[in-house]
Amino acid sequence: MKKHNYEIKVEWTGNEGVGTLNYKSYNRNHKIVVNGKYDAINGSSDPSFSGDKTRYNPEDLFLSSLSACHMLWYLHLCSVHKIVVTEYFDNATGVMDEIANGSGKFTEVTLNPNVKITDPNMIAKANQLHEEANKMCFIANSCNFKIGHNPKTTVG
Repeated sequence: MKKHNYEIKVEWTGNEGVGTLNYKSYNRNHKIVVNGKYDAINGSSDPSFSGDKTRYNPEDLFLSSLSACHMLWYLHLCSVHKIVVTEYFDNATGVMDEIANGSGKFTEVTLNPNVKITDPNMIAKANQLHEEANKMCFIANSCNFKIGHNPKTTVG
């Protein structure tokens, strides 16, 4: 088995002068940096948890990770099966349930990939490959809930 190691730096940038004196004394802003990458991702918490709505929150990034990992595996599988994809976008959705103590967890995610391919005879196979991509996706394999897929494949 091969091991892959990843490192990121998360830096809180929300100290407004008095630190975490109380719940309202600081903001949730932070940046995510990976050595060797061009830009930092500016993050915060979800606005429901006193965050900045203009910044990415961990829930956004989690959903984005699932969607991107699925897409990358899907594109790979299409290339292996000689399906030419010319366009791909996903409007993924997720539901996180919060419980009384403020914690919670994602209970469902649905990927809604819209794929454009060149061969109309490959639409059924292209749609089927989403199941295979889900089985291969590192992020999906790390989740404890089922990830749904509603693919839409067109020719163009």
